[in-house]
Amino acid sequence: MPVQVTALAQVIGDAVAGVELQAASDLHGIDGKLERSDYIARATMPDVAMPLSFADHSRDSSGMLYVYPVVSRRAGGVSVGINLNPNNACNWHCIYCQVPNLRRGGPPPIDLERMRRELESMLDDIVDGDFLRLRVPEGQRRLTDVAFSGNGEPTSAAEFPQAVDVAIDALAHRNLLPAVKLRLITNGSLLDRRGVRAGIERMGAADGEVWFKVDAGSEAGIARINGVRLKMASVERRLRKCAELCPTCVQTCLFSLDGQPPSEKEVASLVDFLGRFRDCIRGVHLYGLARPSAQAEAPRLAAVDTAWLETIAARLKEKGLTAMVSP
Repeated sequence: MPVQVTALAQVIGDAVAGVELQAASDLHGIDGKLERSDYIARATMPDVAMPLSFADHSRDSSGMLYVYPVVSRRAGGVSVGINLNPNNACNWHCIYCQVPNLRRGGPPPIDLERMRRELESMLDDIVDGDFLRLRVPEGQRRLTDVAFSGNGEPTSAAEFPQAVDVAIDALAHRNLLPAVKLRLITNGSLLDRRGVRAGIERMGAADGEVWFKVDAGSEAGIARINGVRLKMASVERRLRKCAELCPTCVQTCLFSLDGQPPSEKEVASLVDFLGRFRDCIRGVHLYGLARPSAQAEAPRLAAVDTAWLETIAARLKEKGLTAMVSP
């Protein structure tokens, strides 16, 4: 079934013919719950025929609430994203975040049945339909993963472990595991929650993978970049626990701030901190700014040279880590 028809079918129950009810970009709700009044009617479907690219990771390109496709430079092909934060709320505020109208908070309750329908529909279009030929550039026409990665911290959803089960079932039903990875892209801050650990453990049993964010090796650096105050001891404890439950890579975003790349002191603290995990993580993904920030700090940010990123990767390799660079 073509994506255009599939996307419309997902909203028939919520809208009159030809009108989709789509989450507003700054939903508020009550006590974190998404009410019907928090949706806005959009009279036309999104232009879902537009080709995907590395430069655009729009969450609404499919016309769905939870599921969206992107071409991922780090995954190396098409990644089907699952967005459990359609209200643009996150417990962090990273200054390089591309989510518009980002606000502090958690997600509304997740409609797991709707998520299931959307995911199965998207997988059908990719595996059996014309999606790859019509919307994906040559050289990237392969499904690489299904990733919990959206407009906020995925593990902040109370239904996260059940959502993991839905994704595993959808992939297993099509015999896509383990060739197509199930991934979680997370800031790791909620690993102390039992439900979060349960969901990650289920991912590990399905040969999944976690990408765990560490953007700085100091508490001051994390406060400046991610907008939260954390003890490095807590980051270390959670990262080690995550790696026990599921194969884990660290993801680190590096960029210039106010015209300057990270200082040597900042780089050294990051390299030394990550070097502690050579025995338990699969490696480190270093990446730069491929897409503009949607935060107020955007004018202060700039991409760093690929050659500079490669020097940081070389220092991590000297620590015994595998390091990959995505400019």
